[in-house]
Amino acid sequence: MKVDLRVPVGAPLSEVADVIARAEDAGFDGVGVHDHPHSGRDVYMALALAAQRTRRITLYPATSSPAVRHPVLLASAAHSLEEIAPGRARLTIAPGFLSARSVGRPRAGVAAMREAIGQIRSLLAGKAESVGATETRLRNVSARPVPVFLLAAGPRMVELAGEVADGAMLFVGLHRDAIAAARRHLEIGARRAGRVLAGFPVIFIVTLGLAPTIAQGAAWIRRWFEPGKPLLTYPSAGNLHWLREAGLPFADDLDPAAIDDELARRVADAFGCFGPAEHCAERLLRAKEEAGVDHVFFFPAHDREGGYAMPTAEIDAFARVMRKRLS
Repeated sequence: MKVDLRVPVGAPLSEVADVIARAEDAGFDGVGVHDHPHSGRDVYMALALAAQRTRRITLYPATSSPAVRHPVLLASAAHSLEEIAPGRARLTIAPGFLSARSVGRPRAGVAAMREAIGQIRSLLAGKAESVGATETRLRNVSARPVPVFLLAAGPRMVELAGEVADGAMLFVGLHRDAIAAARRHLEIGARRAGRVLAGFPVIFIVTLGLAPTIAQGAAWIRRWFEPGKPLLTYPSAGNLHWLREAGLPFADDLDPAAIDDELARRVADAFGCFGPAEHCAERLLRAKEEAGVDHVFFFPAHDREGGYAMPTAEIDAFARVMRKRLS
């Protein structure tokens, strides 16, 4: 099983690069760094520094949004990263949440994402592309076009990933029924485009809430990401759709404080990995056996105020406990 890790730009960029190097030493296969321009630190500069301090790990933004960065700029940044770290770059894009809000724009819809992915893939392949009223192309491209993944949370975005992207990062939880439903949506999108998904890479985003006990880990389920937004609906209320597929029929006006201990444990088991590192490793192995999950992206549980905490505890737990069990 491949395991990637989300690292925020929550420290000076040289320190962020050091943390990414530690993640590589711990055995992680990839690192995605969030693209929050309002942090005052640029994700692509962080990835460039990390590329110089690592040897094998895959590097990518997690995620950039065409609502914030123009598709030509995204293609150029992705190619630049590929030049620095040949064969180790990935471009992951999403509709945007905090990043789009920070520049006063709404998150991108399905139509905008479809257009942006098509433009970026075309530019990275060295083709001319119409952008507005202008036709443009990248003067320099790589022999290996950087793969463009779509981070998808709701069913329509999942279908779009199957239709137009090179791969998908799916925020659908770990329950086998939810994963099966998500794969059906990928196939719907693929059929729409006349594509076959054999070999189509899928990375499952796994919320990771390390805690001394399972019950303490499950307490995350009752928390709010920010006032008015439960953690279970971050970054998208589409999370509730997949919980319903898993037999947990939450209403859209979910009050997390009303979830009792037993239900919190059930939700935690469907939503991600919560509790001691040993338990989290076993949960991933069960997801592999039940649903064929073979590549995950650890998304450390956090609220808005804690979103920039560096994942040192997660790196240590993976190095000490989880890597051996998962290998």
